[in-house]
Amino acid sequence: MSAGIVFQLLAALAYALLGAGWWRLLARGRKEISVGPLTHLLLITGLLLQAVGLQHSMLGQAGGLHVGWALALSAAFWLGMLIFWLENFVMKLDGLLLMLLPAAAVAAALGGLFPYGRLVPHGDSQWLRAHLIIALCAYGLIAVASLHALFMAALDRQLHRPGEGNVKDSLIARALDTLPPLLTQELLLFRLIWIGFTVLTLTVITGAIVSMRTLGVLFPLDHKTVFTLLAWVTFGGLLLGRHTRGWRGRTALRWTLVGFAFVLLAYSGSRFVLDVLLHRS
Repeated sequence: MSAGIVFQLLAALAYALLGAGWWRLLARGRKEISVGPLTHLLLITGLLLQAVGLQHSMLGQAGGLHVGWALALSAAFWLGMLIFWLENFVMKLDGLLLMLLPAAAVAAALGGLFPYGRLVPHGDSQWLRAHLIIALCAYGLIAVASLHALFMAALDRQLHRPGEGNVKDSLIARALDTLPPLLTQELLLFRLIWIGFTVLTLTVITGAIVSMRTLGVLFPLDHKTVFTLLAWVTFGGLLLGRHTRGWRGRTALRWTLVGFAFVLLAYSGSRFVLDVLLHRS
């Protein structure tokens, strides 16, 4: 068993144990979830373990740079957990970590269970490595923004369904009650989208440079380029609509999820089909 597998599975275990402990407190009637020193320590431990595992799986194999759908997903959630951990020092987002921990545990576990990756052609190129790092950062930011949008949609739905006893008293409802107010979440959502759009723009630019250096064309007409550009247009349109028309709420959530679908199709969707369903590399 490789070091990458071990470290990612240990990270998944750390996230799962921390998340299970929080959900257990919630099930026992705890009204609020608060991040303390022990939680910070466990989060840092999980983040470091996952980072080491990703480094071994993606860069530690002989022959260059390896990237696969599960590794990309694991890297995306690693970045997302890092962002929310840092953001939690600025605004109280403890309830969001309660929701993120199970998702991060699953992503890290998938990275450990499917550690193989496709050998990237020209993986020794510094431009290509920079492009892939930037692209993974954009993917992670957009993935976390989309997960955040789903949390907001669930909380918005709960707020518009008052008085339903079974729903109100359920564990999920109590978990949603720990989330920050919708206005705070919306502020964070658009902050994530702005940063994600900026990094996605850098992805498009560096991708064009790599394409010109390796293929001689600015934008090759492959599925990755097409879906990446569609995602860029979608998020650009959302930010423009926010600025000119004041888009918010459900409109912003829909545009965010559509943009994420394009990003997912640009990489992980296609690699999942090739790597898992068709067993191709």
